[in-house]
Amino acid sequence: MLESPDAVLIYMPLMKELGMSWNEIKRTSRHELRALCTALYEYKAYHSMDGYTAEDISGMAKNKPQVRQQYNTYLQTRRKYDIMIGNEKKPTGFGNIK
Repeated sequence: MLESPDAVLIYMPLMKELGMSWNEIKRTSRHELRALCTALYEYKAYHSMDGYTAEDISGMAKNKPQVRQQYNTYLQTRRKYDIMIGNEKKPTGFGNIK
């Protein structure tokens, strides 16, 4: 089990991030464990760049280009959940003028 992908990808995040005990994990179905891990990943993506502006990201991306990809993932996740909860923002720009 030391090199098991389940230990690294499922059990440890659940124990560390969600505070689940080993007994709770054993009692939970595999399907529910995967759903919890997926939800945890989405939660982290949803809040990963809170507080940063596009200008902040541009400045950071000069030294670390991967920051721009992380920011794009953040924006996609935010848009997805904003649409789901009905918080969709109206597009701004000249495209709205008729």
